Amino acid sequence: QVQLVESGGGLAQAGGSLRLSCAASGRTFTINYMGWFRQAPGKEREFVARIRWFGGSTSYADSVKGRFTISRDVAKNTEYLQMNSLKPEDTAVYYCAAGRGALPQDYWGQGTQVTVSS
Repeated sequence: QVQLVESGGGLAQAGGSLRLSCAASGRTFTINYMGWFRQAPGKEREFVARIRWFGGSTSYADSVKGRFTISRDVAKNTEYLQMNSLKPEDTAVYYCAAGRGALPQDYWGQGTQVTVSS
């Protein structure tokens, strides 16, 4: 099993920035990819970004490309999501995820609220 603990959500104004962190523990050697998903009220959970744990290649949803940056610190077993130029439509609960596949969904964090005011 892998445990994921997120931190860093909160309130930001439109155009502002927030940084999310996700620390992994447990059987981290089973992780090939880590990523972020989000779920806005009344909507389905959607993919935001993912990173290959070894190698560092990244992929982003079109809606966040150029504004969000995913990164990881292998030594700390931690991934990050730097969110810049935030928009009100970025308001959602953000979930950290990890797994073997390129769309990592084997393990989930508890979620952290991000609210962007206009």
